[in-house]
Amino acid sequence: MEEQHNDHQLNIELSEEVAEGIFSNLAIITHSNTEFVLDFIRVMPGVPKARVKSRIILTPEHAKRLMVAMQDNLEKYEAAHGRIKTQEEPPGFPMNFGGPTAQA
Repeated sequence: MEEQHNDHQLNIELSEEVAEGIFSNLAIITHSNTEFVLDFIRVMPGVPKARVKSRIILTPEHAKRLMVAMQDNLEKYEAAHGRIKTQEEPPGFPMNFGGPTAQA
């Protein structure tokens, strides 16, 4: 009897616009009992207002899978490129990025 292999393959389409990506230097994560919401924000020095550039909504199960995948990728990155150093930051986000305030 011949075995049939049914390889499930997913074709993923990536448009040029989406492929460009969105730069974010702040992420805010909130959750309810049914979903996790990840808001990606770009904060600019000296600008007191920032706008959410992208919002991703995940089920709790998918959020956990994402966390595991991120951990795996960070470990692989650090194995190849060295430890990523992080600084302990005070509560809140430094709006001036630690540099001098620009003047016109």
